[in-house]
Amino acid sequence: MYYLGIDVGSVSTNIVLLDENLEVKEKIYIRTKGRPIEAVQQGFEMLEGRYNDNEIIGVGTTGSGRSITSFLVGADVEKNEITAHAVAALQIDKEVRTILEIGGQDSKIILLKDGIVTDFAMNTVCAAGTGSFLDRQSERLEIPIQQFGEYALKSNISVRIAGRCAVFAESDMIHKQQLGYTREDIIKGLCDALVRNYLSNVGKGKKIVPKIFFQGGVAANIGIKKSFEDAIGYEVIIPEHYNVMGAIGVAVLAKEKIATENIKTSFKGFNIANKQFVAQSFECSECPNGCEVVRIVEGKEIIGCFADRCGRWSSKLIG
Repeated sequence: MYYLGIDVGSVSTNIVLLDENLEVKEKIYIRTKGRPIEAVQQGFEMLEGRYNDNEIIGVGTTGSGRSITSFLVGADVEKNEITAHAVAALQIDKEVRTILEIGGQDSKIILLKDGIVTDFAMNTVCAAGTGSFLDRQSERLEIPIQQFGEYALKSNISVRIAGRCAVFAESDMIHKQQLGYTREDIIKGLCDALVRNYLSNVGKGKKIVPKIFFQGGVAANIGIKKSFEDAIGYEVIIPEHYNVMGAIGVAVLAKEKIATENIKTSFKGFNIANKQFVAQSFECSECPNGCEVVRIVEGKEIIGCFADRCGRWSSKLIG
């Protein structure tokens, strides 16, 4: 028996299967590429045939695409990323007090006390310091992103890079290259700059105390980890499944709900991988809100609507 967790973000879609002991048995990372429905279907296609529908006894969704995914797959739990990441971290270590999370296009900080989220902050505005910006710089420097952090650890000096803005940071890196600085020193300077930006923006006014977990795709960059430890003076721990913690968190929450309410899962099965869904948008003119509503169509049938504020359209979902 397994619990399914799905985290649909702007850059990646992460899917995990946990067994009844909450151990990770499967984890899938897929680039969303602006097509969340297709990303989920791709993940289900990889799982279909290897697992039976009746082996899934609980399903949870999170991420920016959690609502549409929840309806399509028949989720039992739908939670925001803050809750999902906190639950996953606490499942590993009840003494976690701070979570640093940097994903493809946003970053977060979550503060906990006695197993409860007491404060958090998010940055979804600027790309500086996110995974997509680091990907761009690794391509420009012709260094595989997997080796980016290793270069930073080889540095003898941290070159000062302007890190508040992605555009300025890239311009400053180019300038430093023209001055003859090594790639190792420039990458170390970039890691330090991104951490400074994170702490002065997302972490502004927050008291960072250990134990500290570093989660999200950027946690793979050991150069960023080292820069965080140098800046805050504490050890930063990277969990084994750092890049799918959101998906793990909602899978854990799905198990808790199924057990607490003694209900059967609403999971619709892996065969949705073989169905044709189309997302269409339209602007509702029924009231001054002017909501841009997303309509999901399967064949010629409208199976659901999302993103309205009042529920006029989403209340008509067909289960």
